Amino acid sequence: MKKFILLISVAFLTTSATVTLPSITYQDVFICNSKNGKKYHFTKNCRGLNACKASIKKLSLADAKKIGKTICGWED
Repeated sequence: MKKFILLISVAFLTTSATVTLPSITYQDVFICNSKNGKKYHFTKNCRGLNACKASIKKLSLADAKKIGKTICGWED
């Protein structure tokens, strides 16, 4: 009887423990392409980019984070 209950509980645990992972999405962000720019922005029209005197560059969120950019205060 113990073996039967153990098998049922193991079967229940293995079927109920299925985890669905969210898909990773590719997202573009914008940065001020200057030596002092520290932030990334989700839209090119973000208020935080108004003072940018250099060009505005589009790149992936992962690349922006790799080069040390953090989210703009107007974005969060």
